Amino acid sequence: MGKFILKTDTASKVLNIELEGTFSEQDGLTSIQAYQETIKPINPADYKLDIDCRKLNVTAPDVVPLLEGCFVMFKSDGFTTVKLTLENNPILKMQLSRLGRKAGIENLDIISTVQA
Repeated sequence: MGKFILKTDTASKVLNIELEGTFSEQDGLTSIQAYQETIKPINPADYKLDIDCRKLNVTAPDVVPLLEGCFVMFKSDGFTTVKLTLENNPILKMQLSRLGRKAGIENLDIISTVQA
């Protein structure tokens, strides 16, 4: 089951999203609804989007179109930057990089961390 936490830092103008686990289609739809509610009161073009994917698992093929839709949504919302932080997970990094390119997000920054 996938879990998500959304936090808006209005002082720093950052929308923080934490993702964890394996998302089903229903988890994805629920997180998209929560995301849309969270950005209603803000102007995303003034904000950075910071997504913590360190506890996220590689997305199953049947849920990839939903994730792709999220990337398209991030692009259309116009965040100043989109940053994804991952564990040292080459497969997930490749998957997210490809989806970011496909969505046309030019300000995408993917950072791999190694936890000791």
